[in-house]
Amino acid sequence: MKIYHKLLLYQNKLLQPYVQFFLRLIAALTYVASLLLIMGVVYEHGFPLSTTDITNLNILYKSVWIIFLIDTTLHILLEYRSTKKSYRKFGWILSWLLYMTLIPVVFHRPEENGAILYFWEFLDSKLYHSLLLLLLSFLNLSNGLVRLLGRRTNPSLILAASFLVIILIGTGLLLLPRCTVESISISWVDALFTSTSAVCVTGLVPVDVSATFTPLGLTVIILLIQVGGLGVMTLTSFFAMFFMGNTSLYNQLVVRDMVSSNSLGSLLSTLLYILGFTLVIEGGGMASIWFSIHGTLGMDLEDELAFSAFHSISAFCNAGFSTLPGNLGNPMVMTGHNSLYISVSLLIILGGIGFPILVNFKDIVLYYLRRFWKFLHTWEPDRHSRKHLYILNTKIVLIMTFLLLLFGTLAIAAFEWNGSFAGMSVADKWTQAFFNATCPRTAGFTSVDLATLSMQSILIYILLMWIGGAAQSTAGGVKVNAFAVVVLNLFAVLRGAERVEVFGRELSHDSIRRSNATVVMSLGVLFLFVFILSILEPEMSIMTLTFECVSALSTVGSSLNATPLLRDESKLLVALLMFVGRVGLITLMLGVIKQKKNTKYRYPKDDIIIN
Repeated sequence: MKIYHKLLLYQNKLLQPYVQFFLRLIAALTYVASLLLIMGVVYEHGFPLSTTDITNLNILYKSVWIIFLIDTTLHILLEYRSTKKSYRKFGWILSWLLYMTLIPVVFHRPEENGAILYFWEFLDSKLYHSLLLLLLSFLNLSNGLVRLLGRRTNPSLILAASFLVIILIGTGLLLLPRCTVESISISWVDALFTSTSAVCVTGLVPVDVSATFTPLGLTVIILLIQVGGLGVMTLTSFFAMFFMGNTSLYNQLVVRDMVSSNSLGSLLSTLLYILGFTLVIEGGGMASIWFSIHGTLGMDLEDELAFSAFHSISAFCNAGFSTLPGNLGNPMVMTGHNSLYISVSLLIILGGIGFPILVNFKDIVLYYLRRFWKFLHTWEPDRHSRKHLYILNTKIVLIMTFLLLLFGTLAIAAFEWNGSFAGMSVADKWTQAFFNATCPRTAGFTSVDLATLSMQSILIYILLMWIGGAAQSTAGGVKVNAFAVVVLNLFAVLRGAERVEVFGRELSHDSIRRSNATVVMSLGVLFLFVFILSILEPEMSIMTLTFECVSALSTVGSSLNATPLLRDESKLLVALLMFVGRVGLITLMLGVIKQKKNTKYRYPKDDIIIN
């Protein structure tokens, strides 16, 4: 036997199970180390530190660094073939960056000044170590979460559990002393409520955000909003697949269904598009908001940029959080800032139409650019044009969004022209009407006190909140897709048609069933929670409680000033309603109720007497 055969005896079938067990043990230790590292970073930045605390944290960071080195080295040595297949280029780059941290350990600090000294000091810096270990920890945990899908765990339960974990983490972060103003203490119920509202991109808060939270607390809130708006599984799946790539076929099938990708081949590109669209739109929104408030609010440049970034993310994610006292109804922005309200409204609309529609827009733009480029080269028009550039989902969402915005703007302008909008100029009145018609589509920003609106406007608000935005978007509600299908099915029944047809397409039976189920479940859940809250809050009117529940379930964030007045039990119920609305009623029920297997037989059909 050759010498290298003896060195590679671990590949023998007798030793391989032990090697696998050992690697799984190391992987479990690495997961624990990742969690401890994140907790250590949170503790370091959230609490005042003593000398002992700093020493213990440095020991923790060094231990985690050693564990990562051991884990990476053992996987390369003992499972090189599978590691080579599973790791993407970015995974190998991170591994080499990790090994480069050994350079300051092996080599002494250079005595002469120059590039080598700066490079050595950079590799030895705490910033480099901390960022690299945090990135590796997040990737490790993301990879572990995606691998859970490969164990045939219920995807709906994993989705709900991931949101719940992020909410609990956010609650703990908001309770940190450095996240709140020293003179103000926040209860765990209010912290849980605020975290749930941020992760579920709602906007309902029981405290004054601007007066309660420090810049660190506001940073935590906006990060929770970003994670909640994109979706926990979207982020974790992207990082696991983009950097590591070692996902099973079942993983990819589940993630494909979660992000509505057309095929497995376009799964990673779909995730890239989602993140790309988010960054581009939020960046453009930030610039637009900054231009609209620059030099008008008495802020320095850094505060203006922070204000713009916060409100751009909050608007695109349809969260409705604001750093201004009184939200966007603050006197500083109520006059002469129509461009701010228009920018925020457009961000809300783009976030609420859904990522599949944005991807469809991208395909349409690229198609026309290719045709134009071909025309420039040949000077001959392309006569073979595609007839179905806009997918059915895009047509329905765009038409419904336009009709709801038009109806809402005209109705609110009519009822509030001489009411809440009294004293404003004509341009301000139309801007506020459009803004207040956009916000109920699950954004939750306010420019006027909603308690001063007429009863008719409040009812319009409730209807718009209940319908919400589009599916696979940052918005909530029953979704315009489901509402449109229910309306089309109603018209088909009234006309006596056997099939539901629209734009030359027949809607599938499954789409109709799921839409009807979504509407019925939404109304049922709303009735149940309004009934319970009417018992817990007997002094509040049914209209106020209904408005609060619809706002929570549809993840809107608008309120008739009732949220701070709720008792703790009611706040927990409203927080639960926000969680149910963000995860999705159908998704949550699929995770809870045992699914019936499809049978090959059918019972005889019969009719139920209706009307």
